[in-house]
Amino acid sequence: MLSRLINFLQKCWWRSSDRHVHSGSDTTGRQDGLLWYKDSGQHLVGEFSMAVVQANNLLEDQSQIESGSLSLLDSGPCGTFVGVYDGHGGPETSRYINDNLFQNIKRFTAEQNSMSVDVIRKAFQATEEGFTSVVAKEWPMKPQLAAVGSCCLVGVICNGILYISNLGDSRAVLGRVVRATGEVLAIQLSAEHNASIESVRQELHSMHPDDSQIVVLKHNVWRVKGLIQVSRSIGDVYLKKAEFNREPLYAKFRLRDPIKRPILSAEPSISVHELQPHDKFLIFASDGLWEHLSNQEAVDIVQNQPQHGSARRLVKAALQEAAKKREMRYSDLKKIDRGVRRHFHDDITVIVVFLDSDLVSRASSLSYIHRNWYHLSFLRAVYSAAFFWELHLISVSEQERKKDERISLFFLLLYAAGVSYQKLWLL
Repeated sequence: MLSRLINFLQKCWWRSSDRHVHSGSDTTGRQDGLLWYKDSGQHLVGEFSMAVVQANNLLEDQSQIESGSLSLLDSGPCGTFVGVYDGHGGPETSRYINDNLFQNIKRFTAEQNSMSVDVIRKAFQATEEGFTSVVAKEWPMKPQLAAVGSCCLVGVICNGILYISNLGDSRAVLGRVVRATGEVLAIQLSAEHNASIESVRQELHSMHPDDSQIVVLKHNVWRVKGLIQVSRSIGDVYLKKAEFNREPLYAKFRLRDPIKRPILSAEPSISVHELQPHDKFLIFASDGLWEHLSNQEAVDIVQNQPQHGSARRLVKAALQEAAKKREMRYSDLKKIDRGVRRHFHDDITVIVVFLDSDLVSRASSLSYIHRNWYHLSFLRAVYSAAFFWELHLISVSEQERKKDERISLFFLLLYAAGVSYQKLWLL
């Protein structure tokens, strides 16, 4: 019993963190032309695979996976954090999110000493406010920074619970085994905020009933104010605050009428899911992947191939579809350079996170014990005192032992109390 507790405690005390980030200058993966990939890595409850292909002159996608401590405090929870940040108008916002969002998560987790929807919501808000401050500071010299933004898709696995948070049109999909048939079903976990979705347009109309041009069909594409496809994002402050929708911002971004209320939102859609033993993997990807593959097609590709290199295979499948739509060969598409490549496909980021059900269960148990740290500290003190007193009694004479009988009785009762306490709180 005690050895099992000690093993658990040793794992709880482990506070290191594994960090895997792709930001355009990453050297931990491999490069093949415009494709960067990391075929395999370990996170807290399984393995993962990452891949990014560039299409724009400057890569606007950023991504990261963090595994280990989710808090600034040693007593905080452990888990896995996944982020996919699909920038638009430039790379500045997605880079800012890559550098700051996870740190904000850790800060608010430390304040509450737990992971929660509230922690994630506060972290998103702090990241939005932080980037807005950067825009305000740079406004005199770089006013166009006000027209840069990013979608933001986040997954957090902690204590057997999966939190999915999203702004924009990136997507998280779960691969779950159907017990009756053995097939793996694709389940979309994230809510998207793109004006092409009727419910999003209805939401915008309800929030701006006095603006008939809140969404406009332009070149057969629905856009908010005729400018942008997503209705929620980090950044894009030119559509959130009136002071950033004026000269010297480029005229193409300036609205005819002054902004009375924020047009875009930075309030994420957050869902919470309890992981099940038949949940096999998660696919996090920017919309560049989903333009060419359906949810089920992506899940089938991952399920029917080895885990190693899963993200790279998904990117390749999307590029093959993009080439097919243009009636060209995949090998010819690969020869097209960045910038020009954007006419054929977008930047694409994919992270596949595999879930080991045994590790998920074990991590949940460790988290439970970690939450009861003070109870465990008390038990350790009780057992240690009783153990050393027993050693003392063995080493002294029988006469001295009789003198210490009352103290021995006290430690015996204390030991019994410790056992009862353990059963009450931990087992």
